[in-house]
Amino acid sequence: MDFTPTQDQAAAAELAAQIFGDLSTPEHLAAAGTGTDTALWKALGAAGLPGAVEETGLLGLVLMLEEQGRTTAQVPFAASCVYGVLAVAGHGTAEQQERLLPGLRDGTEVATGAFPGRAGVRVDEDGAGQGRLTGVVPWVPWLRDASWVLVAAADRSLWIVRTADAGCEPVELTAPWSAGRLVLDGTPAERLGGPGAYEDVLASARTAFAGLQAGVCAGSLARAVEYTNEREQFGKPLAAKQAVQLRAADAYMDTEAIRVTSYEAAWRRDEKLPYESHALTTAWWASEGGRRVVHAGQHLHGGMGADVEHPVHRHFLWGRQLDAYLGCGGELLAELGEVIAAGADSGAEEAGTAWARK
Repeated sequence: MDFTPTQDQAAAAELAAQIFGDLSTPEHLAAAGTGTDTALWKALGAAGLPGAVEETGLLGLVLMLEEQGRTTAQVPFAASCVYGVLAVAGHGTAEQQERLLPGLRDGTEVATGAFPGRAGVRVDEDGAGQGRLTGVVPWVPWLRDASWVLVAAADRSLWIVRTADAGCEPVELTAPWSAGRLVLDGTPAERLGGPGAYEDVLASARTAFAGLQAGVCAGSLARAVEYTNEREQFGKPLAAKQAVQLRAADAYMDTEAIRVTSYEAAWRRDEKLPYESHALTTAWWASEGGRRVVHAGQHLHGGMGADVEHPVHRHFLWGRQLDAYLGCGGELLAELGEVIAAGADSGAEEAGTAWARK
């Protein structure tokens, strides 16, 4: 394994860091409220970063999402890249790619995903790649911004739905993700991909959102380190206290565990190796470790950490939302155990064989 970024990956991450750092300051985010930062999203599209993931791969996307997480920038970058650009580029037909990718690459259109597959979503298929979906998904991240939503049906088939054709009821989450309740009532849809597509997109999403969590945790810890070095008690900075150092060290190790496991899963996907179990591993770390880190970041701020207007509180909200989105640790471990017992990564291996043929 070699996680050293390529020149293109490093350049994309550097550009992402610059854009997020310049346009997602605490003052700017406070002014944006709970909505999506449309100016930032346009800037990312103008810089070509959503489309760049076709060249940089999932590892390149993870590196860029780390930079987003550090600033908790309110844009649907992870969702649109994973459920849109990578999903269509990896599993769409030539016609779907020609029709959908241009808008997703430049950010004029946004995609999101209703994942994982839910028993309540039923499909009536006509046999020609078209169908109608019926069911309700309680909440889908960034649905209010999306032009397209990739729906995972109960049978693990994937369907592209125009958001305008479906019902969307606003839902407020812990983090400001412009979420919505997706209502499907005989909604027209088109199939995306075949065997292995669901497993690949789900594993890619878990890896990408884990990378986002690594950035959220790194940003929270950086704020805690800065605060405890500046804040003095009895003439010494709080950072000099052993208890503070130990808490910060534990948070650092959790953050690094999330980062390295997300890198490994992304690298394996880019190398067309089985990676389903690795995606579950990084999702577990992002859920369990991420929750510990954002709690530690807030705790190390003392009384200031209780201020909902303090920048560190945004990291806390994002960390808890990502924890909920990725799934609780026990569920992820149970699924990981099933994958290992079944012989590991069969679905992702099928998908990897399909990519290699391309």
